[in-house]
Amino acid sequence: MQFRYLGKSGFKVSEITYGNWLTHASQVENDQAIACVKASLEAGITTFDTADVYANTGAETVLGEALKGERRQSVEIFTKVFGPTGPKGHNDVGLSRKHVMESIDGSLTRLQTDYVDLYQAHRFDYFTPLEETMQAFADLVRMGKVLYVGVSEWTADQLREGAKLAKELGFQLISNQPQYNAIWRVIEPEVVPTSKELGISQIVWSPIAQGVLTGKYKPGRPHPEGSRATDDKGGANMISRWMRDDVLTSVQGLEPIAKELDLSLAQLAIAWVLQNENVASAIIGASRPEQVHENVKASGVNIPLELMERIDEVLGGVIERDPKRTQDSSPKQREA
Repeated sequence: MQFRYLGKSGFKVSEITYGNWLTHASQVENDQAIACVKASLEAGITTFDTADVYANTGAETVLGEALKGERRQSVEIFTKVFGPTGPKGHNDVGLSRKHVMESIDGSLTRLQTDYVDLYQAHRFDYFTPLEETMQAFADLVRMGKVLYVGVSEWTADQLREGAKLAKELGFQLISNQPQYNAIWRVIEPEVVPTSKELGISQIVWSPIAQGVLTGKYKPGRPHPEGSRATDDKGGANMISRWMRDDVLTSVQGLEPIAKELDLSLAQLAIAWVLQNENVASAIIGASRPEQVHENVKASGVNIPLELMERIDEVLGGVIERDPKRTQDSSPKQREA
Protein backbone atom coordinates (compact mmCIF):
# COMPACT_ATOMS: atom_id res chain seq x y z
CA MET A 1 0.00 0.00 0.00
CA GLN A 2 1.25 3.44 -0.94
CA PHE A 3 0.50 6.60 1.07
CA ARG A 4 0.02 10.20 -0.03
CA TYR A 5 -0.16 13.56 1.71
CA LEU A 6 -3.61 15.08 1.92
CA GLY A 7 -3.53 18.61 0.58
CA LYS A 8 -0.91 21.02 1.83
CA SER A 9 -0.75 19.26 5.20
CA GLY A 10 1.52 16.77 6.91
CA PHE A 11 -1.33 14.25 7.09
CA LYS A 12 -0.90 11.00 5.13
CA VAL A 13 -3.62 8.64 3.97
CA SER A 14 -3.57 5.30 2.19
CA GLU A 15 -4.06 5.85 -1.53
CA ILE A 16 -6.91 3.35 -1.36
CA THR A 17 -9.65 4.33 1.11
CA TYR A 18 -12.35 1.93 2.20
CA GLY A 19 -15.80 3.55 2.04
CA ASN A 20 -19.13 2.19 3.27
CA TRP A 21 -21.69 4.16 1.29
CA LEU A 22 -24.57 2.00 -0.07
CA THR A 23 -23.27 -1.09 1.71
CA HIS A 24 -22.96 -1.05 5.50
CA ALA A 25 -26.27 -1.22 7.38
CA SER A 26 -27.99 -1.31 4.00
CA GLN A 27 -27.06 -3.72 1.19
CA VAL A 28 -24.63 -5.85 3.20
CA GLU A 29 -25.25 -7.72 6.44
CA ASN A 30 -23.27 -6.39 9.40
CA ASP A 31 -21.06 -9.49 9.78
CA GLN A 32 -20.08 -9.28 6.12
CA ALA A 33 -19.50 -5.53 6.38
CA ILE A 34 -17.18 -6.01 9.34
CA ALA A 35 -15.33 -8.75 7.44
CA CYS A 36 -14.74 -6.25 4.59
CA VAL A 37 -13.25 -3.74 7.04
CA LYS A 38 -10.99 -6.43 8.49
CA ALA A 39 -9.92 -7.40 4.97
CA SER A 40 -9.09 -3.74 4.28
CA LEU A 41 -6.83 -3.59 7.33
CA GLU A 42 -5.15 -6.84 6.29
CA ALA A 43 -4.53 -5.38 2.83
CA GLY A 44 -2.83 -2.29 4.23
CA ILE A 45 -5.71 0.18 4.00
CA THR A 46 -5.63 2.57 6.96
CA THR A 47 -8.15 5.17 5.76
CA PHE A 48 -11.91 4.71 6.19
CA ASP A 49 -14.63 7.00 4.88
CA THR A 50 -18.26 7.18 5.94
CA ALA A 51 -21.02 9.77 6.56
CA ASP A 52 -23.80 10.26 9.05
CA VAL A 53 -26.39 10.19 6.27
CA TYR A 54 -25.37 6.69 5.07
CA ALA A 55 -28.15 4.32 6.13
CA ASN A 56 -29.40 7.18 8.33
CA THR A 57 -26.41 6.89 10.74
CA GLY A 58 -26.28 3.08 10.55
CA ALA A 59 -23.10 2.95 8.47
CA GLU A 60 -21.14 4.93 11.06
CA THR A 61 -22.26 2.51 13.76
CA VAL A 62 -21.08 -0.51 11.76
CA LEU A 63 -17.71 1.12 11.03
CA GLY A 64 -17.25 1.98 14.70
CA GLU A 65 -17.85 -1.65 15.65
CA ALA A 66 -15.53 -2.92 12.92
CA LEU A 67 -12.64 -0.68 14.03
CA LYS A 68 -13.13 -1.28 17.75
CA GLY A 69 -9.90 -2.59 19.24
CA GLU A 70 -7.68 -1.14 16.51
CA ARG A 71 -4.96 1.27 17.59
CA ARG A 72 -6.68 4.63 17.01
CA GLN A 73 -3.49 6.40 15.92
CA SER A 74 -2.94 3.79 13.18
CA VAL A 75 -6.15 4.49 11.26
CA GLU A 76 -7.66 7.58 9.65
CA ILE A 77 -11.42 7.97 10.07
CA PHE A 78 -13.36 10.33 7.81
CA THR A 79 -17.01 11.25 8.09
CA LYS A 80 -19.31 13.94 6.72
CA VAL A 81 -22.11 16.29 7.67
CA PHE A 82 -24.93 17.82 5.63
CA GLY A 83 -27.63 15.32 4.72
CA PRO A 84 -30.84 14.81 6.68
CA THR A 85 -30.51 12.36 9.58
CA GLY A 86 -32.58 11.08 12.48
CA PRO A 87 -36.24 12.10 12.18
CA LYS A 88 -35.17 14.53 9.43
CA GLY A 89 -36.63 17.59 11.12
CA HIS A 90 -36.20 21.20 10.03
CA ASN A 91 -32.75 21.53 11.65
CA ASP A 92 -31.57 17.99 10.85
CA VAL A 93 -30.01 18.97 7.52
CA GLY A 94 -27.48 21.42 6.11
CA LEU A 95 -24.39 23.16 7.42
CA SER A 96 -25.85 25.44 10.06
CA ARG A 97 -23.85 25.78 13.26
CA LYS A 98 -26.60 23.90 15.10
CA HIS A 99 -26.58 20.93 12.72
CA VAL A 100 -22.77 20.76 12.46
CA MET A 101 -22.22 20.90 16.22
CA GLU A 102 -24.91 18.34 16.98
CA SER A 103 -23.88 16.05 14.14
CA ILE A 104 -20.24 15.71 15.17
CA ASP A 105 -21.24 14.50 18.64
CA GLY A 106 -23.52 11.87 17.16
CA SER A 107 -20.84 10.73 14.74
CA LEU A 108 -18.20 10.44 17.45
CA THR A 109 -20.53 8.32 19.58
CA ARG A 110 -21.37 5.98 16.72
CA LEU A 111 -17.75 5.72 15.57
CA GLN A 112 -16.60 5.08 19.17
CA THR A 113 -13.84 7.67 19.00
CA ASP A 114 -12.97 11.01 20.61
CA TYR A 115 -12.14 12.67 17.29
CA VAL A 116 -12.34 12.22 13.53
CA ASP A 117 -9.30 12.76 11.39
CA LEU A 118 -11.25 14.49 8.62
CA TYR A 119 -14.69 16.10 8.87
CA GLN A 120 -16.21 16.94 5.50
CA ALA A 121 -19.01 19.22 4.36
CA HIS A 122 -20.91 16.61 2.35
CA ARG A 123 -22.35 19.20 -0.04
CA PHE A 124 -22.40 22.99 -0.37
CA ASP A 125 -25.19 24.63 1.62
CA TYR A 126 -26.84 27.42 -0.36
CA PHE A 127 -29.05 28.37 2.60
CA THR A 128 -26.47 28.88 5.37
CA PRO A 129 -23.90 31.70 5.30
CA LEU A 130 -20.53 30.16 4.51
CA GLU A 131 -19.03 32.21 7.36
CA GLU A 132 -21.31 30.41 9.84
CA THR A 133 -20.29 26.99 8.57
CA MET A 134 -16.57 27.69 8.51
CA GLN A 135 -16.68 29.20 12.02
CA ALA A 136 -18.33 25.99 13.28
CA PHE A 137 -15.57 23.90 11.66
CA ALA A 138 -12.90 26.17 13.13
CA ASP A 139 -14.39 25.71 16.59
CA LEU A 140 -14.48 21.92 16.21
CA VAL A 141 -10.80 21.93 15.25
CA ARG A 142 -9.96 23.99 18.35
CA MET A 143 -12.05 21.67 20.50
CA GLY A 144 -10.04 18.70 19.24
CA LYS A 145 -13.07 16.85 17.91
CA VAL A 146 -11.86 17.32 14.34
CA LEU A 147 -8.24 17.26 13.18
CA TYR A 148 -8.69 18.34 9.56
CA VAL A 149 -11.52 19.76 7.46
CA GLY A 150 -12.57 18.89 3.94
CA VAL A 151 -15.56 19.22 1.63
CA SER A 152 -17.33 17.13 -0.98
CA GLU A 153 -18.55 18.04 -4.46
CA TRP A 154 -17.77 21.76 -4.17
CA THR A 155 -17.20 23.85 -7.28
CA ALA A 156 -13.96 25.71 -7.94
CA ASP A 157 -15.49 29.01 -6.80
CA GLN A 158 -16.86 27.43 -3.63
CA LEU A 159 -13.47 25.89 -2.84
CA ARG A 160 -11.79 29.24 -3.30
CA GLU A 161 -14.18 31.09 -0.98
CA GLY A 162 -14.11 28.30 1.60
CA ALA A 163 -10.32 28.17 1.63
CA LYS A 164 -10.15 31.95 2.06
CA LEU A 165 -12.46 31.90 5.08
CA ALA A 166 -10.67 28.90 6.59
CA LYS A 167 -7.35 30.71 6.41
CA GLU A 168 -8.83 33.77 8.09
CA LEU A 169 -10.18 31.53 10.87
CA GLY A 170 -6.84 29.81 11.46
CA PHE A 171 -7.26 26.43 9.76
CA GLN A 172 -7.14 25.07 6.23
CA LEU A 173 -9.29 23.09 3.85
CA ILE A 174 -7.18 20.14 2.75
CA SER A 175 -9.52 17.97 0.71
CA ASN A 176 -12.47 17.70 -1.65
CA GLN A 177 -14.39 14.48 -2.25
CA PRO A 178 -15.81 14.43 -5.78
CA GLN A 179 -17.03 11.70 -8.06
CA TYR A 180 -14.22 10.93 -10.51
CA ASN A 181 -13.43 8.11 -12.89
CA ALA A 182 -12.38 7.48 -16.47
CA ILE A 183 -15.86 8.30 -17.82
CA TRP A 184 -16.76 11.06 -15.33
CA ARG A 185 -14.11 13.77 -15.52
CA VAL A 186 -16.06 16.91 -14.64
CA ILE A 187 -13.49 18.01 -12.02
CA GLU A 188 -10.63 18.23 -14.50
CA PRO A 189 -11.34 21.60 -16.19
CA GLU A 190 -11.85 23.75 -13.06
CA VAL A 191 -11.85 21.92 -9.71
CA VAL A 192 -8.46 20.24 -10.09
CA PRO A 193 -6.50 23.35 -11.21
CA THR A 194 -8.08 25.42 -8.43
CA SER A 195 -7.38 22.71 -5.87
CA LYS A 196 -3.72 22.54 -6.87
CA GLU A 197 -3.48 26.29 -6.42
CA LEU A 198 -5.12 26.15 -2.98
CA GLY A 199 -3.30 23.09 -1.66
CA ILE A 200 -6.37 20.84 -1.69
CA SER A 201 -6.32 17.14 -2.64
CA GLN A 202 -9.10 15.02 -4.11
CA ILE A 203 -10.40 11.93 -2.31
CA VAL A 204 -12.45 10.47 -5.12
CA TRP A 205 -15.55 8.31 -4.94
CA SER A 206 -16.90 5.91 -7.55
CA PRO A 207 -13.55 5.21 -9.29
CA ILE A 208 -15.14 2.19 -10.98
CA ALA A 209 -18.36 4.07 -11.86
CA GLN A 210 -20.58 2.01 -9.54
CA GLY A 211 -19.18 -1.17 -11.11
CA VAL A 212 -19.64 -0.20 -14.76
CA LEU A 213 -15.87 0.01 -15.32
CA THR A 214 -15.41 -3.59 -14.12
CA GLY A 215 -16.77 -4.76 -17.46
CA LYS A 216 -19.28 -7.13 -15.85
CA TYR A 217 -22.21 -5.40 -17.55
CA LYS A 218 -22.39 -6.44 -21.19
CA PRO A 219 -24.39 -4.52 -23.82
CA GLY A 220 -27.61 -6.28 -24.75
CA ARG A 221 -27.28 -8.92 -22.02
CA PRO A 222 -29.06 -9.39 -18.66
CA HIS A 223 -27.34 -7.86 -15.65
CA PRO A 224 -25.48 -10.31 -13.39
CA GLU A 225 -27.63 -11.60 -10.54
CA GLY A 226 -26.87 -9.83 -7.27
CA SER A 227 -25.08 -6.92 -8.98
CA ARG A 228 -25.71 -3.27 -8.16
CA ALA A 229 -27.75 -2.86 -11.34
CA THR A 230 -30.28 -5.35 -9.95
CA ASP A 231 -30.41 -3.87 -6.44
CA ASP A 232 -33.78 -2.34 -5.56
CA LYS A 233 -32.51 -0.58 -2.41
CA GLY A 234 -30.99 2.30 -4.36
CA GLY A 235 -28.09 0.77 -6.23
CA ALA A 236 -29.96 0.34 -9.51
CA ASN A 237 -30.98 4.00 -9.53
CA MET A 238 -27.42 5.17 -8.92
CA ILE A 239 -25.99 3.16 -11.80
CA SER A 240 -28.80 3.63 -14.32
CA ARG A 241 -27.27 6.64 -16.13
CA TRP A 242 -24.35 4.51 -17.28
CA MET A 243 -26.31 1.43 -18.34
CA ARG A 244 -26.30 2.50 -21.98
CA ASP A 245 -25.02 0.34 -24.80
CA ASP A 246 -22.53 2.95 -25.99
CA VAL A 247 -20.97 3.17 -22.51
CA LEU A 248 -20.94 -0.59 -21.93
CA THR A 249 -19.46 -1.25 -25.38
CA SER A 250 -16.70 1.30 -24.84
CA VAL A 251 -15.80 -0.25 -21.47
CA GLN A 252 -15.38 -3.67 -23.11
CA GLY A 253 -12.78 -2.02 -25.34
CA LEU A 254 -10.55 -1.44 -22.30
CA GLU A 255 -9.97 -5.18 -21.81
CA PRO A 256 -6.82 -5.39 -24.02
CA ILE A 257 -5.25 -2.47 -22.13
CA ALA A 258 -5.94 -4.11 -18.79
CA LYS A 259 -4.43 -7.38 -19.99
CA GLU A 260 -1.32 -5.56 -21.19
CA LEU A 261 -0.85 -4.26 -17.64
CA ASP A 262 -1.84 -7.62 -16.08
CA LEU A 263 -4.75 -5.92 -14.31
CA SER A 264 -8.47 -6.57 -14.04
CA LEU A 265 -10.71 -3.85 -15.44
CA ALA A 266 -11.57 -2.78 -11.88
CA GLN A 267 -7.89 -2.50 -10.97
CA LEU A 268 -7.26 -0.52 -14.16
CA ALA A 269 -10.08 1.91 -13.30
CA ILE A 270 -8.74 2.53 -9.79
CA ALA A 271 -5.16 2.85 -11.01
CA TRP A 272 -6.37 5.33 -13.65
CA VAL A 273 -7.70 7.85 -11.10
CA LEU A 274 -4.50 7.53 -9.06
CA GLN A 275 -2.45 8.72 -12.03
CA ASN A 276 -3.86 12.20 -11.38
CA GLU A 277 -1.34 13.84 -9.05
CA ASN A 278 -4.09 15.86 -7.36
CA VAL A 279 -5.83 12.66 -6.24
CA ALA A 280 -4.66 11.58 -2.79
CA SER A 281 -6.89 8.53 -2.47
CA ALA A 282 -9.53 6.51 -4.31
CA ILE A 283 -12.48 5.22 -2.31
CA ILE A 284 -13.49 1.62 -2.86
CA GLY A 285 -16.50 -0.20 -1.48
CA ALA A 286 -17.06 -3.92 -1.20
CA SER A 287 -19.72 -6.46 -0.43
CA ARG A 288 -17.20 -9.30 -0.09
CA PRO A 289 -13.68 -9.36 1.45
CA GLU A 290 -12.14 -10.80 -1.72
CA GLN A 291 -13.18 -7.65 -3.61
CA VAL A 292 -11.03 -5.59 -1.25
CA HIS A 293 -7.98 -7.81 -1.74
CA GLU A 294 -8.34 -7.59 -5.51
CA ASN A 295 -8.89 -3.83 -5.71
CA VAL A 296 -5.95 -2.86 -3.50
CA LYS A 297 -3.66 -4.28 -6.17
CA ALA A 298 -4.22 -0.99 -8.02
CA SER A 299 -2.06 0.79 -5.44
CA GLY A 300 1.35 1.71 -6.78
CA VAL A 301 0.52 0.90 -10.41
CA ASN A 302 2.01 3.19 -13.04
CA ILE A 303 0.11 3.40 -16.32
CA PRO A 304 2.42 4.54 -19.16
CA LEU A 305 1.40 7.69 -21.01
CA GLU A 306 0.74 5.84 -24.26
CA LEU A 307 -1.76 3.57 -22.51
CA MET A 308 -3.45 6.55 -20.82
CA GLU A 309 -3.89 7.99 -24.32
CA ARG A 310 -5.32 4.70 -25.58
CA ILE A 311 -7.85 4.72 -22.72
CA ASP A 312 -8.97 8.18 -23.87
CA GLU A 313 -9.34 6.93 -27.43
CA VAL A 314 -11.36 3.87 -26.41
CA LEU A 315 -13.77 5.78 -24.18
CA GLY A 316 -14.02 8.73 -26.56
CA GLY A 317 -17.52 10.15 -26.76
CA VAL A 318 -18.88 8.58 -23.56
CA ILE A 319 -16.67 10.73 -21.31
CA GLU A 320 -18.51 13.47 -19.39
CA ARG A 321 -16.36 16.59 -18.91
CA ASP A 322 -18.83 19.44 -18.25
CA PRO A 323 -17.68 21.21 -15.04
CA LYS A 324 -21.22 22.50 -14.43
CA ARG A 325 -22.21 18.98 -13.41
CA THR A 326 -20.43 19.52 -10.07
CA GLN A 327 -22.81 22.35 -9.19
CA ASP A 328 -25.76 20.04 -9.92
CA SER A 329 -24.80 17.79 -7.02
CA SER A 330 -25.68 20.27 -4.24
CA PRO A 331 -29.44 20.65 -3.62
CA LYS A 332 -30.87 24.08 -4.31
CA GLN A 333 -33.79 23.47 -1.99
CA ARG A 334 -34.10 22.09 1.51
CA GLU A 335 -34.62 18.33 1.81
CA ALA A 336 -36.28 18.83 5.19
